[in-house]
Amino acid sequence: MDEQNTESRFEFLKGDKVLWMVILVISIFSIFPVYSASSNLEYIVNNGTTTGHVIKHMFFVVLGLAIMRLVGTIKYEYIGKLSSILLGLMIVLLVVTMFTGQTIDGASASRWLKIPGTPISFQPSSFAFLMLIIYLCRYLTKKITRERLPIENIMYIFGPILLVFVLVAKDNGSTALMILMVSVVVLIIGQLHWKYIAGFISASFVAIVFFLLIALNTNMIGGNRVHTWMSRIETFTSSKAKSADTDDESVKAKNYQVMQAKAAIVHGGITGMGPGKSALKQMLPQSASDFIFAVIVEEYGVIGAAFLISLYLIMMIRIVMIASKMPAFFGSLLVLSLGVMIFIQLSVNIAVAVNLIPVTGQPLPLISYGGTSMLVTYLQLGIILNISSRIQIYDEEGMGKKQSIAEINDIA
Repeated sequence: MDEQNTESRFEFLKGDKVLWMVILVISIFSIFPVYSASSNLEYIVNNGTTTGHVIKHMFFVVLGLAIMRLVGTIKYEYIGKLSSILLGLMIVLLVVTMFTGQTIDGASASRWLKIPGTPISFQPSSFAFLMLIIYLCRYLTKKITRERLPIENIMYIFGPILLVFVLVAKDNGSTALMILMVSVVVLIIGQLHWKYIAGFISASFVAIVFFLLIALNTNMIGGNRVHTWMSRIETFTSSKAKSADTDDESVKAKNYQVMQAKAAIVHGGITGMGPGKSALKQMLPQSASDFIFAVIVEEYGVIGAAFLISLYLIMMIRIVMIASKMPAFFGSLLVLSLGVMIFIQLSVNIAVAVNLIPVTGQPLPLISYGGTSMLVTYLQLGIILNISSRIQIYDEEGMGKKQSIAEINDIA
């Protein structure tokens, strides 16, 4: 009787229970560093109140969890079939954003699109990225039965990737590069022939160099942020070439963000200063979003950071396990691809905080303050949990690890 009650109690959490628990723990934990770091927005940026920001963050956490659970009630195959339509819609929104996009919280890039008649703004690039990856997974699955013609690869694989990349790159270079990186990984694990992948990488490299040359030497691409990217790269290389305590004031000014982040990490030590006791959060730009990992290390120390990273590691391990157990090729490919998206975003955020790569605007998954990025991450995890809940169903239907072509096409 007790076992039945336990099973019914956890039936609400459909899918991998360990992954559910990890997501819930990270989501609840995120409230504390956001509450602490958002005081920077109140006292330095003069935007809202600390209480208001944490309530808004909690709202997005609850909404994200609800969306994640709702996604679990929809067959993931239907999401795959709708991906081409949704990707087309996101491309239209990206075009609209190029002309009517807005900035928020003092950002210098017009990445946000405001919903008419409401105060709500969102970043179409994040949703376009997600829809592109789902679309690629489904297309690679549907066409796995035969050798695709070069024109098909150009039109239906490389074309959508480069189109989204170009539309995003103007205002969000780091996300655009992530789109290319993840897309290439999806093509590799999706078993596209190596010669096409090599050709795509070469063509993309040439296109990027051509874009940079035009942006840096002409005014043909108005409003681009190429000079900002180059400045960040130069700042990163100079910080590596010179000591942090150099007397060059120009280097100090350009490297201010990274210096404050490194100081916060060092200040935290092994055990940290304690929740809410960060001394450097008021001097660290974007402390509630891009550099929140530095605030976490300062307040919770190396021990707290190691605990958080271990949770992310468990998340990645469970995602790989789900993909390995999933008999349907489309489901397995989609889980791995979404896991790669989360892993790269996580790695980039932490790498920026510890000065391993130049500064970018990538949030820490499930923790950083910001609605769009949080909801997209919950959507990704919702799809993964959805697929994990189908493993037992496929086993019961007698679908083995090795599928026939008919089974693969039927699933996708």
